Amino acid sequence: MLLPDILLVHGAWHGSWCWELVIEELRSLGRTAHTVDLPSSGSAAGLHEDAEAIRHAIAEIDRPVAVVGHSYGGFPVTEATAGSAFVTRLVYLAAWMLEAGTSISEAAGMPPFETELVAPPADALAEFYGDVDPEVAERAVAMLRPQSARVATDRLRAAGWLTIPSTYLVCDNDKTMPPAVQEELAARASVVHHLPTSHSPFLSTPGPLAELLHQVTKDQARVRS
Repeated sequence: MLLPDILLVHGAWHGSWCWELVIEELRSLGRTAHTVDLPSSGSAAGLHEDAEAIRHAIAEIDRPVAVVGHSYGGFPVTEATAGSAFVTRLVYLAAWMLEAGTSISEAAGMPPFETELVAPPADALAEFYGDVDPEVAERAVAMLRPQSARVATDRLRAAGWLTIPSTYLVCDNDKTMPPAVQEELAARASVVHHLPTSHSPFLSTPGPLAELLHQVTKDQARVRS
């Protein structure tokens, strides 16, 4: 069976580097994985620039592809995939799955940031990587970059999940995005799975995460589950 490729989209403060362990595991399962670096990580670019980078990555793949968005990454994935002829499934990993016309600030009930760039959280080690091997977690913290503040107030212009089948992966021990919030967002998804991890299973349990991604992205059909 010809399987779709998988495009992995990182969250705020991160980069493509965070998917390296998962990519190795996916390759061992016979899957082809791609990544994209979002412009808003490390610069003042906003949601729409991030969505354009994802659209470009999908066009470059030029074949059926399932798109995975982690945390903030789910926000531009939602816009970028609307109307795509190539995307077979959306996977939201502890991610923002919002409706068109909405911003993260509104959804989270938080005021806009007062600076153009937002530094990584001071407690990133505990907040993002609570169940990650300490050496791996320390390396990850050292790789984090400032994040554009604009991404919190920019509004979605479209929502791909309205027409593309979607899967939401809830991280049950997440200290960054409360599982209860994830459950609310997941109500929009076609299918929901739970992971017994904190916010970064791509570093804490890359094997099980890759296996789950392998299973939920096998289908090339564009029929909502």
